[in-house]
Amino acid sequence: MRPIIGITSYVVPATWGVWHDLPTALIPNDYVAAVEQAGGRAVIIPPDDRDPDVLRVLDGLLLAGGPDVEPGRYGAEPEPLTESRPERDAGEFLLVRHALAIDLPILGVCRGMQVLAVAAGGTLHQHLPDALGHERHRPAPGVYGEHEARFEGGSMIAKLMGDDVAIHCYHHQGVADAGTLTVTGRTEDGLAEAIEDQDRRFVLGVQWHPEVIRDHRLFGALVEAAG
Repeated sequence: MRPIIGITSYVVPATWGVWHDLPTALIPNDYVAAVEQAGGRAVIIPPDDRDPDVLRVLDGLLLAGGPDVEPGRYGAEPEPLTESRPERDAGEFLLVRHALAIDLPILGVCRGMQVLAVAAGGTLHQHLPDALGHERHRPAPGVYGEHEARFEGGSMIAKLMGDDVAIHCYHHQGVADAGTLTVTGRTEDGLAEAIEDQDRRFVLGVQWHPEVIRDHRLFGALVEAAG
């Protein structure tokens, strides 16, 4: 059987056919396709903060990108450009903490990396142009920033990425402090781009979007760890 990978999702207004602006649980199909092409079975998980019972039927967890993490979760007040979704935070932090407790393989993408960092006691930059002085991590609406990352020798991400270190990112927030996790990758401006828990079998967060190129290196590693 294919390993079952749960993918966290948005609830947003969506329009299709004759239906307009219906609250809808969805996720870009790039995530689903990346998991399936890596040999996994994708299951979409809508926000639900009642219990983490869905983890009992999952072999791995993929924390997808999305809106900002609510700043109160890392002891900060929201800044003007922060847009959070408390219902999604409630469901995802519940899942993450229990997944870590049972050593379930986890891959966090963009927001997902930030969720991992905050769950580990870390903090976020709420608006990167204020912290870094530029907008190269989200250069324009719907336009990915292009960078070359530097990875720590011997780290999981360095072994997975090899010599191809080009990344495509789209985010205005970033990890300021990774808490108990280890920063294993950065961009040229010093921003954390990869974090790991080196005491567990597979806990990896990346700030870029590997799903848009169906990056088998990362999704294949998640599916293999979940198998």
